[in-house]
Amino acid sequence: MDGMIKGLMDVALGAGDKDEERSRSSWAQVVSGDHDNDDSVSNDTKNHGYRPNNQRVNQSEGIQDEWNSRPSRRSEQQSEGRKEECDSRPSRPSRQEEKAESNDGWETVGKKHPKQSHKIQKDHWNLYKRPSREQEYSDAVEDSSYLVPSEEELADLSQACNKLWQLDRNRLVPGKDYAIDCGEGKKVYQKDDMAQGCLFSWLNDDVLRRPTIARFCSLLDNYNPNEGYKEVVTSEEKQEENAFIEEISRTAPIKYLHKYLAFKGIVSEDYRDFKRTLISLWFDLYGRGGTSGSSSAFEHVFVGEVKQRGEQQVSGFHNWLQFYLEEAKGAVDYQGYIFPRRRGQIPESDTQLLTSQFEWNGVLKSVSSILIGASPEFEVALYTLCFYVGGEDNHVELGPYPVNIKCYRFGDRIGSVFPIANT
Repeated sequence: MDGMIKGLMDVALGAGDKDEERSRSSWAQVVSGDHDNDDSVSNDTKNHGYRPNNQRVNQSEGIQDEWNSRPSRRSEQQSEGRKEECDSRPSRPSRQEEKAESNDGWETVGKKHPKQSHKIQKDHWNLYKRPSREQEYSDAVEDSSYLVPSEEELADLSQACNKLWQLDRNRLVPGKDYAIDCGEGKKVYQKDDMAQGCLFSWLNDDVLRRPTIARFCSLLDNYNPNEGYKEVVTSEEKQEENAFIEEISRTAPIKYLHKYLAFKGIVSEDYRDFKRTLISLWFDLYGRGGTSGSSSAFEHVFVGEVKQRGEQQVSGFHNWLQFYLEEAKGAVDYQGYIFPRRRGQIPESDTQLLTSQFEWNGVLKSVSSILIGASPEFEVALYTLCFYVGGEDNHVELGPYPVNIKCYRFGDRIGSVFPIANT
């Protein structure tokens, strides 16, 4: 009897040790992965006054089980009205299922269209974890007078942002590189699902092979989505971060950004120092949700997080690539676009600035704005420029779109930054 009691005590104590040692790998088993719910970020971070919540998030496996099994907010009637190709998508596969279904480095991650099965080649993403000396990068764009900011651009943030838009040669073309179906519109407070299908109908296979996009996608599975979960960055993940910054630093938008900030004396004229600044700005960890080292600008803005205080909510998550990958595997449920304030501005298939509502693993994002088809280098350059030169509200022109780049500071860090359509 004494031996049985001792054995039960050992099991109970051992479970706690396992919880402490649990890493992010459970979330990274698949490709991961606020007029916006980031309004709460503004209350916490304005005037450098972040007030963390004292409640620490439970990091046991139970919280991940709850995340994975959380039911959708949609009623059964709304679910029945959804197109078969989105309703019948399989649940997120386990690591064993992923390996079983893979074929020559290709993996079927979702069925987004009745006539097309989408596969994502991700085996080469592991190459980005290798040491720097083993990395191969694209040729850098040549320096030219066009990359030097003009006096007008230096004096006007809007002109500088529009110049970045013009320099984004890696931006996708609607109808050529991808297609979307915006569905029907709704008000922010409405919870009915107004989209009968997925947002993305298709994406050209070559898009995810583009160097800056591929390296960006390889970063998306490095994070646990629960706000307040203390992140552990491995040496391989750190190499992925460095490789991504090195890759985008060879593009026109980032080179223009450096010249702009250097002219204003904000960053060093040494390009190597500038790249280190970008790595620190976007990837250094800080505290959010009451736990130190639990978040970063990259994770919040591009990957997304789930607030655990009160009712669960999605915060951040302002990137179309993350949306595409999560929707492809059934983790994102697009529920329609948000009506613009002005009539006649209804989004169509060729829009590249979309304000929408969606659920991420059953957790609601009531309103979110995304620049569809924009390259990672453009978004990093745009948001970095507004952080260093702009204020909380930055009313700028991006090609045909009048936009407010909302930027919340977290001390000397980016708390959140995202576009809002000026309509």
